Amino acid sequence: QVQLVESGGGLVQPGGSRRLSCAASGSIFSINAMGWYRQAPGNQRELVATITSGGITNYADSVKGRFTISRDNAKNTVFLQMNNLEPEDTAVYYCNANIRTHALFIGRDYWGKGTLVTVSS
Repeated sequence: QVQLVESGGGLVQPGGSRRLSCAASGSIFSINAMGWYRQAPGNQRELVATITSGGITNYADSVKGRFTISRDNAKNTVFLQMNNLEPEDTAVYYCNANIRTHALFIGRDYWGKGTLVTVSS
């Protein structure tokens, strides 16, 4: 089995910063792309940022210039540094990773359970 566990959520004031972490564990052969998605109340889940195993990143327009995604391949961990947070960033943030559990298997997507980020004064 594979598990993704997020951490770092909480309450932050507008203009503040927060760093999310997500660690993958279990039967892992290799990890392809990793990413962060979010879901605000009443909205669909949306992409925030992704990063390939080689470090190529992609961001939603709404977070460009404010959020930075990075990863530590040795620790199977992905991070999301969030700066200049806005109330509109309030959401449950989910970690996603495309993971191969065996050399003969193709990758499949795994999800964490999510961590709540609330931006409010």
